[in-house]
Amino acid sequence: MHVVVNAAMSADGKLSSRRREQLAISGEEDFARVDRLRADSDAVVVGVGTVLADDPSLTVKDESLCERRLERGASAQPARVVVDSKARTPTDAAVLDDAAPTYVCLSEAAPIDQRMDLADHAELVTAGDNRVDLLRAFATLQEQGLERIMVEGGGELIFSLFEVGLVDELQVFVAPKVIGGRDAPTLADGEGFVEEFPLLSLESVERLDDGALLTWDLDGREER
Repeated sequence: MHVVVNAAMSADGKLSSRRREQLAISGEEDFARVDRLRADSDAVVVGVGTVLADDPSLTVKDESLCERRLERGASAQPARVVVDSKARTPTDAAVLDDAAPTYVCLSEAAPIDQRMDLADHAELVTAGDNRVDLLRAFATLQEQGLERIMVEGGGELIFSLFEVGLVDELQVFVAPKVIGGRDAPTLADGEGFVEEFPLLSLESVERLDDGALLTWDLDGREER
């Protein structure tokens, strides 16, 4: 399995404002890049916070990219995956429509009635007691044939994936704007690292939309 984390952030590292509402950070060139990255993926993953804040569909928008997927024997759209420990995903969320199959990763702590409601709209993956065990959940996704995984956020999920060592590649579009705010979400929220820090190897820098696309690989080492 190859896990790519993709994000767009301001020059000061914010994914959104302190209101945590959907905010246009990327331009047209980066939107097209993200569409290509989705089209190259077997599944697109987000945390439930992103679903609640933005209600994304997580689908490929360019029909020619969908056609190319079909030509290589894949489905027109990649699968969608929501990491949702307590089953908070609304049943009318865009990610649960019939455009593509959806998996919702839950913990044992998810209420039974909410699980049953979601089971009518998605394939459920239960892993972990109080929160989703990402290693187990992603292993289950891999068993379903999902090998190339694109993660689109948010910061809590991204941090958790770094924490358990599941990230192979990080692509970040840095926009030419400053958002600020001590409570605004960042690329990797969560508890944060304090002693050992994942190290990244810079692979490329590309100018896009008056901003910059930075691509890093994980080198498998930790700073001590």
